[in-house]
Amino acid sequence: MSPRIDTETLSLRYRRAAIEVDGQRLLMTNFHGSQQERDLSEPANCAGFGRIHHFKLGDGKNWPRNPLPIEPAKRALSLEDDCQIRAQVFQTSVCNWRCWYCFVPFGLLNANPCQSAWLTPPELVDLYLAEYPRPPIIVLSGGQPDLTPEWIPWMMDELQSRALAESVYLWSDDNLSTDYFWKYLTASTQRQIQEFRNYGRVGCFKGIDKESFAFNTNADPDLFDQQFELFRRFCDLKLDLYAYVTFTTPQSDALDLSVSNFVDRLQQIHPLLPLRTVPLEIRRFTPVDDRLREDQIAALQNQYLVARMWQIELTRRFKPDLLGRSMCDIRLK
Repeated sequence: MSPRIDTETLSLRYRRAAIEVDGQRLLMTNFHGSQQERDLSEPANCAGFGRIHHFKLGDGKNWPRNPLPIEPAKRALSLEDDCQIRAQVFQTSVCNWRCWYCFVPFGLLNANPCQSAWLTPPELVDLYLAEYPRPPIIVLSGGQPDLTPEWIPWMMDELQSRALAESVYLWSDDNLSTDYFWKYLTASTQRQIQEFRNYGRVGCFKGIDKESFAFNTNADPDLFDQQFELFRRFCDLKLDLYAYVTFTTPQSDALDLSVSNFVDRLQQIHPLLPLRTVPLEIRRFTPVDDRLREDQIAALQNQYLVARMWQIELTRRFKPDLLGRSMCDIRLK
Protein backbone atom coordinates (compact mmCIF):
# COMPACT_ATOMS: atom_id res chain seq x y z
CA MET A 1 0.00 0.00 0.00
CA SER A 2 1.29 3.47 -0.83
CA PRO A 3 1.88 5.90 2.07
CA ARG A 4 -1.16 7.72 3.43
CA ILE A 5 -1.86 11.09 1.84
CA ASP A 6 -0.90 14.12 3.91
CA THR A 7 -4.18 15.90 3.20
CA GLU A 8 -3.29 19.22 4.79
CA THR A 9 0.03 19.58 2.95
CA LEU A 10 -1.30 18.40 -0.40
CA SER A 11 -4.37 20.62 -0.16
CA LEU A 12 -2.31 23.74 0.31
CA ARG A 13 0.13 22.76 -2.44
CA TYR A 14 -2.64 22.19 -4.97
CA ARG A 15 -4.52 25.32 -3.97
CA ARG A 16 -1.42 27.37 -4.68
CA ALA A 17 -1.01 25.60 -8.02
CA ALA A 18 -4.60 26.04 -9.17
CA ILE A 19 -5.73 29.58 -8.34
CA GLU A 20 -4.60 33.15 -8.85
CA VAL A 21 -6.89 35.14 -6.57
CA ASP A 22 -5.90 38.62 -7.71
CA GLY A 23 -6.50 37.81 -11.37
CA GLN A 24 -9.48 35.55 -10.65
CA ARG A 25 -7.88 32.76 -12.69
CA LEU A 26 -8.24 29.01 -12.23
CA LEU A 27 -6.23 26.12 -13.62
CA MET A 28 -8.86 24.17 -15.55
CA THR A 29 -8.67 20.70 -17.08
CA ASN A 30 -8.55 20.35 -20.86
CA PHE A 31 -9.98 16.98 -21.90
CA HIS A 32 -8.58 16.86 -25.43
CA GLY A 33 -6.14 13.98 -25.73
CA SER A 34 -6.74 12.77 -22.18
CA GLN A 35 -7.60 9.26 -21.04
CA GLN A 36 -10.83 10.61 -19.59
CA GLU A 37 -11.92 11.76 -23.04
CA ARG A 38 -12.38 8.11 -24.05
CA ASP A 39 -15.19 7.69 -21.53
CA LEU A 40 -17.16 10.81 -22.47
CA SER A 41 -20.64 10.15 -23.89
CA GLU A 42 -20.31 13.26 -26.06
CA PRO A 43 -17.14 14.88 -27.42
CA ALA A 44 -15.45 17.39 -25.15
CA ASN A 45 -16.85 20.87 -25.77
CA CYS A 46 -16.01 24.45 -24.80
CA ALA A 47 -12.68 24.28 -26.67
CA GLY A 48 -11.80 21.13 -24.74
CA PHE A 49 -12.41 22.63 -21.30
CA GLY A 50 -15.93 21.31 -20.89
CA ARG A 51 -17.80 18.05 -21.02
CA ILE A 52 -21.48 17.18 -21.13
CA HIS A 53 -22.80 14.91 -18.40
CA HIS A 54 -26.14 13.14 -18.67
CA PHE A 55 -27.54 12.90 -15.14
CA LYS A 56 -30.02 10.01 -15.00
CA LEU A 57 -32.53 9.13 -12.32
CA GLY A 58 -32.26 5.36 -12.82
CA ASP A 59 -34.97 2.75 -12.48
CA GLY A 60 -34.28 1.88 -8.84
CA LYS A 61 -34.16 -1.88 -9.48
CA ASN A 62 -30.53 -2.75 -8.76
CA TRP A 63 -29.48 0.54 -7.21
CA PRO A 64 -31.28 3.41 -5.43
CA ARG A 65 -32.43 6.19 -7.73
CA ASN A 66 -30.25 9.28 -8.04
CA PRO A 67 -32.32 12.48 -8.30
CA LEU A 68 -29.30 14.80 -8.05
CA PRO A 69 -29.05 17.39 -9.42
CA ILE A 70 -32.08 16.61 -11.60
CA GLU A 71 -34.81 17.42 -9.07
CA PRO A 72 -33.21 20.56 -7.55
CA ALA A 73 -32.46 22.01 -11.00
CA LYS A 74 -35.93 21.32 -12.37
CA ARG A 75 -37.55 22.76 -9.27
CA ALA A 76 -35.41 25.91 -9.45
CA LEU A 77 -35.86 26.46 -13.20
CA SER A 78 -39.46 25.21 -13.50
CA LEU A 79 -38.43 22.58 -16.04
CA GLU A 80 -40.63 19.74 -17.22
CA ASP A 81 -40.34 16.43 -15.39
CA ASP A 82 -37.91 13.99 -16.97
CA CYS A 83 -35.72 11.11 -15.85
CA GLN A 84 -32.51 12.71 -17.10
CA ILE A 85 -30.94 16.09 -17.77
CA ARG A 86 -27.86 17.41 -19.56
CA ALA A 87 -25.33 19.46 -17.66
CA GLN A 88 -22.28 21.47 -18.66
CA VAL A 89 -19.33 20.36 -16.54
CA PHE A 90 -16.13 22.30 -15.92
CA GLN A 91 -13.43 20.43 -14.04
CA THR A 92 -10.70 21.83 -11.83
CA SER A 93 -7.27 20.27 -12.37
CA VAL A 94 -6.45 19.36 -8.77
CA CYS A 95 -7.59 16.98 -6.04
CA ASN A 96 -6.09 16.30 -2.63
CA TRP A 97 -7.27 12.67 -2.41
CA ARG A 98 -6.80 9.68 -4.71
CA CYS A 99 -9.98 7.63 -4.65
CA TRP A 100 -9.21 4.40 -6.50
CA TYR A 101 -12.65 4.39 -8.15
CA CYS A 102 -12.41 7.96 -9.48
CA PHE A 103 -13.36 8.24 -13.16
CA VAL A 104 -10.71 10.96 -13.56
CA PRO A 105 -7.16 9.82 -14.37
CA PHE A 106 -4.79 10.75 -11.57
CA GLY A 107 -2.71 12.62 -14.14
CA LEU A 108 -5.55 15.15 -14.42
CA LEU A 109 -5.63 15.78 -10.67
CA ASN A 110 -2.10 17.12 -10.09
CA ALA A 111 -2.17 20.51 -11.88
CA ASN A 112 -0.70 18.89 -14.98
CA PRO A 113 0.36 21.76 -17.26
CA CYS A 114 0.03 19.53 -20.34
CA GLN A 115 -3.69 18.99 -19.71
CA SER A 116 -4.78 22.31 -18.20
CA ALA A 117 -4.74 26.06 -18.74
CA TRP A 118 -5.55 29.24 -16.82
CA LEU A 119 -9.07 30.54 -17.38
CA THR A 120 -11.27 33.15 -15.75
CA PRO A 121 -14.98 32.74 -14.97
CA PRO A 122 -15.86 35.22 -17.77
CA GLU A 123 -13.93 33.01 -20.19
CA LEU A 124 -15.70 29.89 -18.92
CA VAL A 125 -19.10 31.53 -19.36
CA ASP A 126 -18.08 32.73 -22.84
CA LEU A 127 -17.32 29.12 -23.76
CA TYR A 128 -20.63 27.99 -22.29
CA LEU A 129 -22.62 30.62 -24.20
CA ALA A 130 -20.97 29.59 -27.46
CA GLU A 131 -22.44 26.08 -27.18
CA TYR A 132 -25.76 25.07 -28.70
CA PRO A 133 -27.95 23.74 -27.32
CA ARG A 134 -26.82 24.94 -23.91
CA PRO A 135 -27.59 22.72 -20.92
CA PRO A 136 -29.55 24.41 -18.12
CA ILE A 137 -27.04 23.29 -15.46
CA ILE A 138 -23.41 24.32 -14.96
CA VAL A 139 -21.48 21.92 -12.72
CA LEU A 140 -18.31 23.01 -10.94
CA SER A 141 -16.50 19.72 -10.51
CA GLY A 142 -13.10 18.16 -10.22
CA GLY A 143 -10.94 17.09 -8.72
CA GLN A 144 -11.86 18.93 -5.58
CA PRO A 145 -13.47 22.30 -6.38
CA ASP A 146 -13.35 23.43 -2.77
CA LEU A 147 -9.58 23.73 -2.84
CA THR A 148 -10.47 26.93 -4.68
CA PRO A 149 -13.83 27.93 -3.12
CA GLU A 150 -13.64 31.38 -4.72
CA TRP A 151 -14.67 29.69 -7.96
CA ILE A 152 -18.29 29.51 -6.77
CA PRO A 153 -18.89 33.22 -6.04
CA TRP A 154 -16.86 34.23 -9.09
CA MET A 155 -19.17 32.16 -11.28
CA MET A 156 -22.21 33.59 -9.49
CA ASP A 157 -20.96 37.12 -10.19
CA GLU A 158 -20.51 36.29 -13.85
CA LEU A 159 -23.93 34.69 -14.20
CA GLN A 160 -25.48 37.74 -12.54
CA SER A 161 -23.65 40.15 -14.84
CA ARG A 162 -24.83 38.23 -17.93
CA ALA A 163 -28.46 38.08 -16.72
CA LEU A 164 -28.15 34.28 -16.50
CA ALA A 165 -28.72 33.83 -12.78
CA GLU A 166 -32.42 33.04 -13.21
CA SER A 167 -32.06 30.70 -16.19
CA VAL A 168 -28.99 28.64 -15.20
CA TYR A 169 -28.70 26.30 -12.23
CA LEU A 170 -25.26 26.22 -10.60
CA TRP A 171 -24.20 22.98 -8.91
CA SER A 172 -20.93 22.17 -7.14
CA ASP A 173 -19.51 19.08 -5.47
CA ASP A 174 -17.14 18.73 -2.56
CA ASN A 175 -15.25 15.79 -1.03
CA LEU A 176 -15.51 17.28 2.49
CA SER A 177 -11.77 17.37 3.03
CA THR A 178 -10.94 20.98 4.01
CA ASP A 179 -12.34 24.03 5.78
CA TYR A 180 -11.24 26.31 2.93
CA PHE A 181 -14.80 27.59 2.43
CA TRP A 182 -14.51 29.42 5.76
CA LYS A 183 -10.76 30.01 5.64
CA TYR A 184 -10.66 31.82 2.29
CA LEU A 185 -14.17 33.27 1.83
CA THR A 186 -15.26 36.35 3.76
CA ALA A 187 -18.53 36.40 5.69
CA SER A 188 -20.08 38.64 3.03
CA THR A 189 -19.05 36.24 0.27
CA GLN A 190 -20.52 33.33 2.20
CA ARG A 191 -23.78 35.30 2.45
CA GLN A 192 -23.69 35.87 -1.31
CA ILE A 193 -23.55 32.11 -1.83
CA GLN A 194 -26.35 31.57 0.69
CA GLU A 195 -28.57 34.07 -1.12
CA PHE A 196 -27.96 32.87 -4.68
CA ARG A 197 -31.29 31.25 -5.48
CA ASN A 198 -30.26 28.82 -8.22
CA TYR A 199 -27.40 27.11 -6.42
CA GLY A 200 -27.16 23.61 -5.00
CA ARG A 201 -24.27 21.83 -3.32
CA VAL A 202 -23.43 18.21 -2.61
CA GLY A 203 -20.85 16.81 -0.21
CA CYS A 204 -19.57 13.27 -0.74
CA PHE A 205 -18.92 10.87 2.14
CA LYS A 206 -16.20 8.52 0.93
CA GLY A 207 -17.27 5.40 2.75
CA ILE A 208 -19.47 4.20 5.61
CA ASP A 209 -16.78 3.90 8.30
CA LYS A 210 -13.15 4.78 8.91
CA GLU A 211 -11.86 1.61 7.27
CA SER A 212 -13.77 2.00 4.02
CA PHE A 213 -12.99 5.73 3.96
CA ALA A 214 -9.23 5.13 4.23
CA PHE A 215 -9.45 2.31 1.70
CA ASN A 216 -11.27 4.54 -0.79
CA THR A 217 -9.27 7.76 -0.41
CA ASN A 218 -5.83 6.66 0.83
CA ALA A 219 -6.22 9.45 3.43
CA ASP A 220 -5.95 9.31 7.23
CA PRO A 221 -8.89 7.28 8.64
CA ASP A 222 -9.59 10.00 11.23
CA LEU A 223 -10.62 12.37 8.44
CA PHE A 224 -13.77 10.28 8.10
CA ASP A 225 -15.03 11.97 11.28
CA GLN A 226 -14.06 15.38 9.92
CA GLN A 227 -16.38 14.85 6.95
CA PHE A 228 -19.38 14.93 9.29
CA GLU A 229 -18.20 18.06 11.05
CA LEU A 230 -17.65 19.88 7.76
CA PHE A 231 -21.06 18.81 6.49
CA ARG A 232 -22.62 20.08 9.72
CA ARG A 233 -21.00 23.48 9.17
CA PHE A 234 -22.38 23.66 5.64
CA CYS A 235 -25.78 22.62 6.96
CA ASP A 236 -25.67 25.52 9.44
CA LEU A 237 -25.30 27.91 6.48
CA LYS A 238 -28.81 26.93 5.30
CA LEU A 239 -27.60 26.14 1.77
CA ASP A 240 -29.59 23.89 -0.55
CA LEU A 241 -27.41 21.02 0.57
CA TYR A 242 -27.35 17.32 -0.33
CA ALA A 243 -25.05 14.37 0.31
CA TYR A 244 -23.51 11.55 -1.70
CA VAL A 245 -22.03 8.41 -0.17
CA THR A 246 -19.94 5.64 -1.70
CA PHE A 247 -20.48 2.10 -0.44
CA THR A 248 -17.27 0.45 -1.68
CA THR A 249 -15.61 -1.51 1.12
CA PRO A 250 -13.28 -4.53 0.99
CA GLN A 251 -14.89 -5.97 4.15
CA SER A 252 -18.06 -8.03 4.03
CA ASP A 253 -18.44 -8.65 7.78
CA ALA A 254 -20.78 -6.64 10.04
CA LEU A 255 -21.85 -4.39 7.18
CA ASP A 256 -25.30 -3.99 8.68
CA LEU A 257 -23.79 -2.48 11.82
CA SER A 258 -21.57 -0.14 9.79
CA VAL A 259 -24.57 1.05 7.77
CA SER A 260 -26.65 1.58 10.90
CA ASN A 261 -23.84 3.56 12.54
CA PHE A 262 -23.38 5.65 9.40
CA VAL A 263 -27.08 6.56 9.32
CA ASP A 264 -26.85 7.42 13.02
CA ARG A 265 -24.04 9.86 12.21
CA LEU A 266 -26.10 11.48 9.48
CA GLN A 267 -29.07 11.87 11.79
CA GLN A 268 -26.88 13.51 14.42
CA ILE A 269 -26.44 16.31 11.89
CA HIS A 270 -30.16 16.39 11.06
CA PRO A 271 -32.83 13.73 11.60
CA LEU A 272 -33.87 13.89 7.94
CA LEU A 273 -30.41 14.05 6.36
CA PRO A 274 -30.46 10.36 5.25
CA LEU A 275 -33.39 11.32 2.99
CA ARG A 276 -31.21 13.93 1.28
CA THR A 277 -28.36 11.43 0.83
CA VAL A 278 -27.78 9.54 -2.43
CA PRO A 279 -25.63 6.41 -2.72
CA LEU A 280 -23.32 6.61 -5.74
CA GLU A 281 -22.93 3.40 -7.71
CA ILE A 282 -19.25 2.91 -8.56
CA ARG A 283 -18.69 1.72 -12.10
CA ARG A 284 -15.56 0.80 -14.02
CA PHE A 285 -14.27 3.60 -16.20
CA THR A 286 -11.08 3.40 -18.26
CA PRO A 287 -8.75 4.91 -15.59
CA VAL A 288 -10.10 2.54 -12.93
CA ASP A 289 -9.07 -0.69 -14.64
CA ASP A 290 -5.37 -0.13 -13.97
CA ARG A 291 -6.04 0.46 -10.26
CA LEU A 292 -8.01 -2.71 -9.60
CA ARG A 293 -6.57 -5.27 -7.24
CA GLU A 294 -8.27 -8.06 -5.30
CA ASP A 295 -9.64 -5.72 -2.62
CA GLN A 296 -11.02 -3.24 -5.13
CA ILE A 297 -12.76 -5.98 -7.11
CA ALA A 298 -14.34 -7.25 -3.90
CA ALA A 299 -15.41 -3.72 -2.99
CA LEU A 300 -17.21 -3.32 -6.31
CA GLN A 301 -19.33 -6.34 -5.42
CA ASN A 302 -19.78 -5.46 -1.75
CA GLN A 303 -21.31 -2.09 -2.60
CA TYR A 304 -24.49 -3.88 -3.71
CA LEU A 305 -24.75 -5.62 -0.33
CA VAL A 306 -24.35 -2.28 1.41
CA ALA A 307 -26.95 -0.66 -0.85
CA ARG A 308 -29.53 -3.27 0.13
CA MET A 309 -28.76 -2.72 3.80
CA TRP A 310 -29.07 1.03 3.29
CA GLN A 311 -32.54 0.60 1.83
CA ILE A 312 -33.58 -1.65 4.72
CA GLU A 313 -32.23 0.87 7.24
CA LEU A 314 -34.17 3.75 5.68
CA THR A 315 -37.35 1.68 5.60
CA ARG A 316 -36.88 0.87 9.26
CA ARG A 317 -36.39 4.50 10.29
CA PHE A 318 -38.78 6.45 8.07
CA LYS A 319 -42.46 6.17 7.24
CA PRO A 320 -43.50 5.53 3.61
CA ASP A 321 -44.84 9.06 3.12
CA LEU A 322 -41.40 10.51 3.90
CA LEU A 323 -39.57 7.93 1.79
CA GLY A 324 -41.81 8.80 -1.15
CA ARG A 325 -41.19 12.54 -1.08
CA SER A 326 -38.97 14.42 -3.46
CA MET A 327 -35.60 15.26 -1.93
CA CYS A 328 -36.41 18.91 -2.56
CA ASP A 329 -39.32 18.60 -0.13
CA ILE A 330 -37.13 17.22 2.65
CA ARG A 331 -36.08 20.37 4.44
CA LEU A 332 -32.98 20.61 6.63
CA LYS A 333 -33.58 24.23 7.61
